Amino acid sequence: MSQFSWESEVLEQAQPEVRPEHTQEPLSDPGALALSVDDFSALEDRVLRAVNLVKRERVARAEAEERAAQAEARLAEQSPQVDRLQIELTTLHTEREHVRQRVERLLAQLDALEI
Repeated sequence: MSQFSWESEVLEQAQPEVRPEHTQEPLSDPGALALSVDDFSALEDRVLRAVNLVKRERVARAEAEERAAQAEARLAEQSPQVDRLQIELTTLHTEREHVRQRVERLLAQLDALEI
């Protein structure tokens, strides 16, 4: 989950619904008390979802950091081998070039004998 998507979800979930003053009923009405309890429950649910989302993201981040650390450790272990193989490859290319030059000289000498 991308950083922006979960941040917007957290913001949407964490923000209580604001109702205009003229739509709220006085507290003396029992229906208003039930409605405010419902609003509080909805807010509580949103906060709990936001907390759970943050917990999941932290776990995912810790797992990603662990995988990155393991990958870096493997890279560090393989780096000397890569260096050795690069040196070996350069040596083999040099040897191949020397052999090619010797074969060309031998072929040139054979051509000179046939004439």
